[in-house]
Parts: sequence; C-alpha cells; structure tokens
Amino acid sequence: MEIHIHLYPMTTIVLVRKKNDVVVASDGQVSMGNTVIKSNANKVRKIEKRNVIAGFAGSTADALTLFERLEAKLEKHAGNLTRAAVELAKDWRTDKYLRRLEALMAIGDKEKSFIISGTGDVLEPEGDVIGIGSGGNYALAAAKVLMDTELNAEEVAKKAIKVAADICVFTNDNIRIEKI
Repeated sequence: MEIHIHLYPMTTIVLVRKKNDVVVASDGQVSMGNTVIKSNANKVRKIEKRNVIAGFAGSTADALTLFERLEAKLEKHAGNLTRAAVELAKDWRTDKYLRRLEALMAIGDKEKSFIISGTGDVLEPEGDVIGIGSGGNYALAAAKVLMDTELNAEEVAKKAIKVAADICVFTNDNIRIEKI
C-alpha cells in the first residue's frame, strides 16, 4: 500500500528520539506565497501535563485547533498517546468542520512518535526521526545521518533544521525546540 502525504509548504518540522530524549524542532518562518511574513513563529508545542510534544506544518489556525483537540483527546484517554492520535485522526477525517483543516502533525511522548494527517493516517515511522513540511525530507535525511554521531537529540534536531534551511526557501534557521 502506498501512502501519499501532502507536504504542506512553508515550514520544516523534525522530531528526534535519541537515548532518553525526545525533541521536536521547527523553523520560524511564516510565508504567504513568496513573501516572508514572520521569521520567528513558534510551530511546536508541549502538553506539560501529559509530557507530549507536537510540531505542526500547515495553516496556523488549523494547527492550533488540532493541537487543542489533541490535548482534549489525551485528557479523555488518560494520556494514552496512541489512542488519542487515532481518535483525533478519526475525528479529523469524518467531522464536517475538521475535514477542511489543512495541517500535518508530528507528535511524540517518551514511548512513541506519530505523524497524523487529515486523511485519517496515524503513522508510526520506522526509526527515531520524523520530518514533515516543505523542508521535512531534507531535515529527515540530515537527522538520520546525524543519529550515528555523538550528538544528543537536541543537537541533531537543530543541525537538521539548519540543513533544511540551507535548501528549502520556505525554511529559515530561527529554530524553536520543545523536548521531553
């Protein structure tokens, strides 16, 4: 089965799991078409109470709506990230309002990492790195190479975003980090 994930433009998110650390990093650029609107946006969030981190690619309003929904699902399912992710994806795919939201999420806790899409996908990629957004594949490739070094998870994520920023015009190197 082939899985097609639309790479939402204008951002780079990377999630890295190494040793006991889990880090999600993003660039800070917000663009409209070919114009940079903001260079220091925060596209990563942490749910302190549940020790979950998330990064978003796509529309800001849509991403924030989905983050709030994820938070509610985590509360409803006592912090079970797998169950919360599946329920969010199910709602996202079937709800008339949510179905129109255009975003992609990379989420993780101490045990698992997922990509959640509006098509109902809840993907648990192989390996310890996730990359999403227009620069996601560049960051993913860089992070995979860096995983075999002595760098820690945060250093891997930062360097991966910097590589993506050098290649993707919709990505800058104003990096935001959340970790657990």
